[in-house]
Amino acid sequence: MSVGTSGTPEAQDAWRLPAPRGAGDTAGAVVAADDLPDGLVVADEHGRVVCFNAAAARITAVPADRALGRPLEAVLPLEDLEGRRWWQLTDPYGGLAIRTGQPERNLLLPGGREVLVCARYVRDLPCGPVRRVVVSLRDTEARRRTERSHAELIATVAHELRSPLTSVKGFTATLLAKWERFTDDQKRLMLETVDADADRVTRLIAELLDISRIDSGRLEVRRQLVDIAAAVSRHVQAYVAAGQPADRFLVRTEQPLPELWADPDKIDQVLSNLIENAVRHGEGTVTIDITPAASPRDGEHAAGTECTATSVTVSDEGPGIPEESMNRVFTRFWRGSKRGGTGLGLYIVKGIVEAHGGTITVGRASGGGAQFRFTLPVGTPAHLL
Repeated sequence: MSVGTSGTPEAQDAWRLPAPRGAGDTAGAVVAADDLPDGLVVADEHGRVVCFNAAAARITAVPADRALGRPLEAVLPLEDLEGRRWWQLTDPYGGLAIRTGQPERNLLLPGGREVLVCARYVRDLPCGPVRRVVVSLRDTEARRRTERSHAELIATVAHELRSPLTSVKGFTATLLAKWERFTDDQKRLMLETVDADADRVTRLIAELLDISRIDSGRLEVRRQLVDIAAAVSRHVQAYVAAGQPADRFLVRTEQPLPELWADPDKIDQVLSNLIENAVRHGEGTVTIDITPAASPRDGEHAAGTECTATSVTVSDEGPGIPEESMNRVFTRFWRGSKRGGTGLGLYIVKGIVEAHGGTITVGRASGGGAQFRFTLPVGTPAHLL
């Protein structure tokens, strides 16, 4: 007998739902109430529960055998967000005869757990007595996590925008009001600050656009032939030109590398983020290893396996990432103890790598620091095969 249905085989069969007919062996298949992903609770014309499926038991933490045969109001003592008893407010059996149910809304179970509830009133005749009340329950935890994530994103963006915009507004207003009082050097300093803050706002907007595209699955990858070793060399040379000592970087390339077809701008974005993290938050030598590898779909590279991917590993000799934080590194807003910024960079890096069909991992380097390794498949465009 199926768990969550009433105690007789006849009642059990009543709550087995016909599945859509299809070709072959699927024709005439049935779906039991316990197969439904949402909670299903059915009460008869007397308000007694006759169906209580497995999802309803999980959501309410009430075993099915304790729910069956009991009054609906006792099994589901729901309250609205203002603390009012929902069944007393809606009165499904004694209310208006023209009502067909209740739309979905947020209600509270005992203990304050929030659930999404909607109800359908089943009548044999229009405006006749209610024969069954069918209630659907949905857990709101996933929705609440999404809402919290959106709220955190808005708060972070507001905070990150406030500082540069305040600076831009302050310096421009001062220059417009007192232009003649400042020397050329003072004007240049203020304009350079405004320019740097404008760049900061531009970067933040670009990050938000990237997150939007990643979350919606609309991140476009425009593949071209990419020389990954040359791209790494450009980033290292830029840091050396900006004042970093040349001996802080060690680039090791294992030849021959397979031809890599990827989006050059997005790969530059990945390299820039990982190398910047190593320079800013790590210590000692920043080591970058570029090696051929097996495709991420084929697992680790083994002897005799064709190299159909390229791996780039960025390591430093700093304190590294705590073990307990490893599984949160690529989530939104993660910041280590010494990290600044929005905490969105590594989330975007992971989205870009996965959009290329690749993988990225984090671990501890042999020198004790952090180690990031991403692997990109060859990904030759179909029209070139």
